[in-house]
Amino acid sequence: MSQIRQFSTMDSDFQASLDRLLAWDSVSDDRVQQTVAMIIHAVRARGDAALLEYTAQLDRWTPASAADLEIPRARLEAAWSGIPATQREALQTAAARIRAYAERQKLESWSYTEADGTLLGQQVTPLDRVGLYVPGGKAAYPSSVLMNAIPAKVAGVGELIMVVPTPDGEVNELVLAAACVAGADRAFAVGGAQAVAALAFGTETIPGVDKIVGPGNIYVATAKRALYGQVGIDMVAGPSEILVICDGRTDPDWIAMDLFSQAEHDEDAQSILVSWDVDFLDRVASSIERLLPTVERETIIAAALGTRGALIRARDLDDAIAVANRIAPEHLELSLEDPAAVVGRIRHAGAIFMGRHTAEAIGDYCAGPNHVLPTSRTARFSSPLGVYDFQKRSSLIMASPAGAAEMAKTASVLARGEGLTAHARSAEYRGEAR
Repeated sequence: MSQIRQFSTMDSDFQASLDRLLAWDSVSDDRVQQTVAMIIHAVRARGDAALLEYTAQLDRWTPASAADLEIPRARLEAAWSGIPATQREALQTAAARIRAYAERQKLESWSYTEADGTLLGQQVTPLDRVGLYVPGGKAAYPSSVLMNAIPAKVAGVGELIMVVPTPDGEVNELVLAAACVAGADRAFAVGGAQAVAALAFGTETIPGVDKIVGPGNIYVATAKRALYGQVGIDMVAGPSEILVICDGRTDPDWIAMDLFSQAEHDEDAQSILVSWDVDFLDRVASSIERLLPTVERETIIAAALGTRGALIRARDLDDAIAVANRIAPEHLELSLEDPAAVVGRIRHAGAIFMGRHTAEAIGDYCAGPNHVLPTSRTARFSSPLGVYDFQKRSSLIMASPAGAAEMAKTASVLARGEGLTAHARSAEYRGEAR
């Protein structure tokens, strides 16, 4: 049975209690970092040979050759054809909604011309090649395939390379089917830090990429962090989080299950409810106690709620909003009568779910916006994954003769002030050429 803590913003030690609740050490320990560093070095130095060794050692199956690591396109198509029709329909519906939302995110090139004929602008281009890491085996997330792959393809990424671990040779059919409908160009049965290193450097079989996206365990996250700079990454994510602000008028069973929906991810997930209705907090606590034995992942949920969950009493709506902005949650539910009147006051949240009927769970699968979101308070400065993460921008500058002469005056003064006379003279040459 879960013993979820309850406290109030009016407690004298509230801020300290909240800080303890939010504390999360996402930095891997020395042992993990040393292991990942060794794997990265081996893959960089020995390529496919290292991948084959790690696959045998860590995934417990032995490919005959590196070529056997590739999952042929025909295999993805067979998975798509082989899954039940209801699953195909669900994947198609989710993919269509995600794609429709992503299409609205595309950045476009632009430019303008000044009076003297100087052109300034920005050219937007897609990344050439992106790697998508997908958790494999029994812990498989086809929804993550859709959420990562579709924005990349909408952005115009030239080639999308998927890697997925296959422990004991086990392949998840839904993941392969999702890769098929989302448009993955190539797929490889390799996982862990070794897959991240292979994508970063390239091997004889697996092509190197420009950016790596997708969730993974602590070894995958540590490898992504270590290789940032060699390649781009989406983010280093912490445990899943949900914060619900409720006015006390939503069915308490709904709110309890919303808290469960994130707590069931793992024991480190965080579920928090904030309300100024004391009776409602008690009713949700009762719902938690009654409903917990009815869910399959009861043990995981109970552990998460017991260690990182909370029911917080606020003074009023304003106080609740202040708490939400302090927490900067990955998922924020505004279970209120008029959420539209409140949402503009939310400064920090990965995704905001507005109204009593908007369960966070639909955002995980099919609402349209991306479910790859900033965690661990990084919503203060980060945004959801989107098409823009697969596009890059180049500045455009084309000086007219008149513009070059005028800007040379300013550039010369500033360059000489910095002691960079070659800069100054380079600009001055153009100014003198008129």
